Amino acid sequence: MQPALEALTKPRPARTWPEKLFGRWWRRQSAARQDRYATLGPLVSVLLFLAAIILAFWYLRNEEFERGQESVKRDAEIAQTQIRLRLIENQEQLVRIAREIVTRAIDHDQFLAQAGSFTRERPEITNLVWVNAARVPRASYSATSFPAEAGATPDDTPAALPVEGSDSPTEAAFAAARAQRQPVYTRPFVDSFGNAVFQVQVPLLERSAFAGALIAEYSIEALMRRNLPPEVSRRHTITLTDASEHVYASTVTPMPGAKPPKPSIVYQLPLAPAANGLILRVHGYRTSIGLISNTLFWMVAALSVLTVWMLLGTWRHMRRRLQMQGALVSETNFRRAMENSMLTGMRAMDLEGRITYVNPAFCAMTGFFESELVGRTPPFPHWPPDRLEENARLLQQELQGRSPAGGIEVKIMRKDGSLFDSRMYVSPLIDPKGVQTGWMTSMTNITEAKRIRDQLSASHERFTTVLEGLDAAVSVLSVQQGELLFANRSYRLWFGAESQGHALLAGAEAGVPYLAAEMDDSVDNFGGLPTQELTEAGSDSREVYIEPLAKWFEVRARYLQWTDGRLAQMLIATDITARRSAEALAQSQADKAQVTSRLVTMGEMASSVAHELNQPLTAITNYCNGIITRVNNNAIAKEDLIAALEKTSKQAQRAGQIIHRIRSFVKRSEPQRQPSQATSIVEDAVELAGIELRRRNVAIHTYVAQRLPVLLVDPILIEQVVLNLLKNAAEAIDNAKLPPARRNIELRVVPRHTPDEGEVIEFSVTDMGPGLAPEVIARMYEAFFSTKVEGLGIGLSLCRSIIESHRGRIKAQNLYNGETAVGCRFSFTLPVQSSSSEPFSISKATVNS
Repeated sequence: MQPALEALTKPRPARTWPEKLFGRWWRRQSAARQDRYATLGPLVSVLLFLAAIILAFWYLRNEEFERGQESVKRDAEIAQTQIRLRLIENQEQLVRIAREIVTRAIDHDQFLAQAGSFTRERPEITNLVWVNAARVPRASYSATSFPAEAGATPDDTPAALPVEGSDSPTEAAFAAARAQRQPVYTRPFVDSFGNAVFQVQVPLLERSAFAGALIAEYSIEALMRRNLPPEVSRRHTITLTDASEHVYASTVTPMPGAKPPKPSIVYQLPLAPAANGLILRVHGYRTSIGLISNTLFWMVAALSVLTVWMLLGTWRHMRRRLQMQGALVSETNFRRAMENSMLTGMRAMDLEGRITYVNPAFCAMTGFFESELVGRTPPFPHWPPDRLEENARLLQQELQGRSPAGGIEVKIMRKDGSLFDSRMYVSPLIDPKGVQTGWMTSMTNITEAKRIRDQLSASHERFTTVLEGLDAAVSVLSVQQGELLFANRSYRLWFGAESQGHALLAGAEAGVPYLAAEMDDSVDNFGGLPTQELTEAGSDSREVYIEPLAKWFEVRARYLQWTDGRLAQMLIATDITARRSAEALAQSQADKAQVTSRLVTMGEMASSVAHELNQPLTAITNYCNGIITRVNNNAIAKEDLIAALEKTSKQAQRAGQIIHRIRSFVKRSEPQRQPSQATSIVEDAVELAGIELRRRNVAIHTYVAQRLPVLLVDPILIEQVVLNLLKNAAEAIDNAKLPPARRNIELRVVPRHTPDEGEVIEFSVTDMGPGLAPEVIARMYEAFFSTKVEGLGIGLSLCRSIIESHRGRIKAQNLYNGETAVGCRFSFTLPVQSSSSEPFSISKATVNS
């Protein structure tokens, strides 16, 4: 008893630092992780044990393989040495016989006797032939004939002889022996009997001269069979092959048609001293059955797999339990977090109507604590006192399962006495056995939503009132169904409640459904087009004339997404009949103003025109008076009379052309755009302006580019602009009293290319006058603004209107020499309607007054 007590009271030995470190780490782990480690520990141990067994077997297998490689290498070297010694010995005997042939020590019969003795001792040599330098056999002996001692005649020897000019191995060896003066081995070949052979050719040298060769033919099969050690051939398969792996001889004969097994160990050496391409190859095969058939290995592997499978099953079972436990904890935490974070109040009641559960949101809505609500029976503390009967009736309806699916709207009283609107939804509580245990009620505060709904209703009413009060017609049409979704009062007054008015405003023909016309032409049923791209596209406006109403409308169209998601087209049509009438009246007045401007221009040029007409009329009077005087005096010949009359006719034609030009310029006609050449416009304008320029003693220089493109313009209006600019330039020069050197006007017509306008024709009029003041440049295009005392102020205003109506631009700028204005340039551009590929050239014309 005493020793036992001493053993119990004996202090425990102190733990080492690894034990302390492991114990501290183990205690820090959770219980679930300790269970996982306890399960994985045996599994890892079994896997390590199995890995150690596999590594041990792999090491033994590799060691055995290396021993097999060493054995094959050793046997290959032994076989090579045996064959090499045999070949060297035979070569020395052949060299001796060759020396006796050269020294005449033996004759033909003696050669045959020595050859028979030589081949009997060396069965691998099948033929021995003596040839001279011309490759003619002198004597031959064949061991393949029967009987062998009989020999063979030189003409029917079975040995392959060299033939001059051929590419046979024997010819190549013969040439090499003659050149090298030493024995040469041929490459292996097949003789006439189908046997694999090779030859050694020993040169016969008589006084350093090549006298022939002694040819010994080896049978490759006999060479390997007679000279390999038996123990080597029993252990391994030995073959003689060439570089292309063609087998000439083997110690093992394969089955016909069967592919020999692939050796696991191969060692090869060249056949020395032949060096003729033959390779001695030794094949080794593994003698062990390997890991696959090792019973011990498979027993250990099976037990290890069984243990691993059982441990894996235990580990998977524990993992599933841990997963289920974790999922249960997560689900509980998730539900608790969801109940605590959601804004919807939840209330559970049993079948008697007693409250069994409320979530924090329900308590926050009502202001009551959970302890004040759970276990209460009707009437509940959150019922308003004045609505007890109504709430009791709704509760009975709820307990009977007759609550509407859309919920019920009730008033709820907070703990402080304030009321709010709420909507309650009721659903039954079902236990896992499928039995109903109570009712679950969800409550949502809809006070704010109700207020927003009332505001939206009021806003919709105001918006509808505004649309109904518009003077413009507003309509919305479904693109796919062609249904009129909305129409305001103006639309209904003009078109009624049908969609045909929308189609007319959209440009469809009367009597044709809008969708058919629209889809066939441009909409194409909007197949594949994203709705967002259509709704984000900008709206464009166009003017449409509705014949049944005799009204003009400005229509703006836009695609939008209707409240139910359908793609719709909205049209806003404004009545512009009055504006169109005003525009037509303004256009008529502008046309009259243009004619008036031309008449004013001609009126201002009246004195110049009278002076211009006075010259041809005076000449006509003088010619007529002279003709009358000379006729009365009978002092004129017929030829002189005809010449005088022709001059009179030319002056009359000149006066007629002036009157015709003025009449064409001031004649009232409708504006008409037509293909026109800039050259003809300039010529007509310069001809009219020349009357005023000559009166004011102003010269004009005209530069017009050749081969200009055709302009689609009204030539009379453009001529009026050019004439107005030329006349203004001449008046500026004349009023400034400039000297003759500066009384010049330059008119240039050249092509231009600008980034804004593209290809245009530029007309520019440049004078050498005093220029324009800045305030004049700022206001000179205003109607009725003029710097002339008797000017009307409509010339430049009309010029700008004419140019802009042709989609051109007009501008004016002063020309400066330093800070002094030395002239002014008016220029305008007209867009090109057609272009010419020919290059432009400049021509110069000068008109002096």
